[in-house]
Amino acid sequence: MGRDALVSDALVLRAVRGIGDRGFKALVDALGTPGAVLGAGASELRDRCAVTPELVRALARAEEHRPWARAQVARARRLGVRLVPYGTPEYPALLRTLPDPPAVLYVAGSIEACAPPAVAVVGSRRATEHGRRFAFRLARDLVNRGVAVVSGMARGIDSAAHRGALEGGGPTVAVFGSGLDVLSWVKAELARRIRPRGALLSELPFGSPALAHHFPRRNRIISGLSLGVVVVEAAEGSGSLITARCALDQGREVFAVPGIAGSRTTRGTHGLLRQGAKLVESVEDVLEELPAVAGVPDSAPAAPDPEPPRPGLRPLFDALEARPLHIDELAARSGLAPGEAAAGLMELALSGYAEEWPGKRYSRVPDPRGAGR
Repeated sequence: MGRDALVSDALVLRAVRGIGDRGFKALVDALGTPGAVLGAGASELRDRCAVTPELVRALARAEEHRPWARAQVARARRLGVRLVPYGTPEYPALLRTLPDPPAVLYVAGSIEACAPPAVAVVGSRRATEHGRRFAFRLARDLVNRGVAVVSGMARGIDSAAHRGALEGGGPTVAVFGSGLDVLSWVKAELARRIRPRGALLSELPFGSPALAHHFPRRNRIISGLSLGVVVVEAAEGSGSLITARCALDQGREVFAVPGIAGSRTTRGTHGLLRQGAKLVESVEDVLEELPAVAGVPDSAPAAPDPEPPRPGLRPLFDALEARPLHIDELAARSGLAPGEAAAGLMELALSGYAEEWPGKRYSRVPDPRGAGR
């Protein structure tokens, strides 16, 4: 069987109503391949897989999903994205152990970047400058010790972790809560930098928007790919705490970074520390709890510093602060016309010097030429 046919079968099987990731795993484990499941008769499905009559009927109509599956395969080929079904040799070993592993992974970049050793670094979207600096430095130090960094591509702590890993030479794995083709222009630039040194990964088909209910499931992949999860900053109820709970359920280590007492952005991390999470002040605190990576020597050379902002953008760059400021205030501070300020802020964001926020606001990325050095 050709690879495209194998992938198409996996997509068709997962699309059948009533089959989730747990069911997909159980069926493939029982019969060997998605194609074998699709080709099985009703009696075999009932006897070997304990499939209900309703699911037998749904599987009999599975071919109605074939045109959609073939379109996904064709789009993946055009975009240079690799589709990796559960049960194939290149499927990440740690994910394979989950009770509900993703049926099919969409991977842009290197699937090898998803292999251990890896540590997840996650936290608040509305992070403090201190939190972003710490995440940047920790991620850079991890990759310099031969450990990949996994995170969720969100602004704040996640983006700082990806940038820190890139500063250290990578690899870093960005797990999406949308299809890989659904990107804001700021995320697209970070994705462009990650792809040659790591992987962009999603379980969601092309065209899937970033809906709220996608992110808890994305978080199980972030922790599932990792030997441990470091939460840098998190408010109560933060999605990062869901990642920590996933890590505990999966038997991974959970780490938390202490912060300012009483701060909204540290209530979640302090709660994790009270519950027994390992306290992290440096990369050594992480490595000493993970025997599988503690002996990994320094290996990844530091990436070269990016070029500084061009002279014409310096007034705008100097106007930026750690807190988000509206574009009108930045234009006034820099002395630029609104149109010039808008174009300049876009250029700074694409170069990794500024971060875009909702409401036409921008903040400075902490020390993009070597934050935390």
